[in-house]
Amino acid sequence: MGRKVYVVGVGMTKFEKPGSRQWDYPDMAKEAGEKALADAGIPYDQVEQVAVGYCYGDSTAGERAVYTLGLTGVPIYNVNNNCSTGSTALFMAKQFVEGGLAECTMALGFEKMEKGSLGVKFTDRTNPMDQHFKLMVELRGFAQAPPAPQMFGNAGREHMERYGTTAEQFAKIGWKNHKHSVNNPYSQFQDEYTLEQVKGAPMVYDPLTKLQCCPTSDGAGAAILASEDFVKKHDLWNNAVEVAGMAMATDLRSSFDDKSCIKMVGADMTRKAAQKVYEQSGLGPENVDVVELHDCFSCNELITYEGLGLCPEGKGGELIDSGAVTYGGKWVVNPSGGLISKGHPLGATGLAQCAELNWQLRGLAEKRQVKGAKVALQHNLGLGGAAVVTMYRKG
Repeated sequence: MGRKVYVVGVGMTKFEKPGSRQWDYPDMAKEAGEKALADAGIPYDQVEQVAVGYCYGDSTAGERAVYTLGLTGVPIYNVNNNCSTGSTALFMAKQFVEGGLAECTMALGFEKMEKGSLGVKFTDRTNPMDQHFKLMVELRGFAQAPPAPQMFGNAGREHMERYGTTAEQFAKIGWKNHKHSVNNPYSQFQDEYTLEQVKGAPMVYDPLTKLQCCPTSDGAGAAILASEDFVKKHDLWNNAVEVAGMAMATDLRSSFDDKSCIKMVGADMTRKAAQKVYEQSGLGPENVDVVELHDCFSCNELITYEGLGLCPEGKGGELIDSGAVTYGGKWVVNPSGGLISKGHPLGATGLAQCAELNWQLRGLAEKRQVKGAKVALQHNLGLGGAAVVTMYRKG
């Protein structure tokens, strides 16, 4: 581990249904970036390196996005890591500071998406997830349903067969996250539903109903990171949240060799990254107050409880039943509404999670504030694949 790194400013746009607002990715980036700089109380010319994440767009869209904040000639990196793109940009920006290459950096993520489920853009070359598809088809066949809910839904089915988990337990996660989002002005959806409505929503891929699946979204998020010396020099302690541990893991042999849909969608990547973060920070799940995790589908939230060590393997269903993962429980998981309700503009998701957790630790989360939150855990996952786990504590 190198130097201590602090998040000193965060910002994000409201997440919107694609095409519902007349704005383009430079507008989104400008709004999120300016909010993060204002939050930190520093001008853009203090930023020495910038990592910009997006999945859909031409090369150097990262530069074009950041040019709305200033033209200072600094290195700008375009980052693409599927759904974990935002936290990958954050990981890079953190490493620049940690390694002594910069005193102050910015991570920015945005996405301008198309309506409907995700499709393949390039059909004349190897699909980066061909090994994942091949394994899924071998284990479960291929149904006439969008590929992503099919992959995560099959992981859910495996969990049900192996551990007796029920469709209702998955539905409770959708119910919880929609309920949380009512208090989040940045959330794409802010409607509360009954458990019966979640269960009775149109079936996308059994056990996943529509209200247990994340939507496509437009939006952006940003964070400013700084060294301890920079924080001292500019007296930024009021906002400073320490990145106590951060790790990225990619697919392991077990993702394919163990013939498991749960492992194929990244359970072992999550476990490996989380263990590394617990070692780095000296903190474990028992120290955490609030969690933002990658609930692209309710099945993945439940699997991730186990990967992060919130409960033993196979006990995710019992955990959601116990009330331990909402207000009044041991942790509040996805107070923002999570991807299911807040939305999922791929490049922005990891930075929106970062923003939410920084607001929680600074006591600025208003109606969704987790009382007395001192330690926060973030988990962002992309198939194909990378998992990024981060531990924060108030500086």
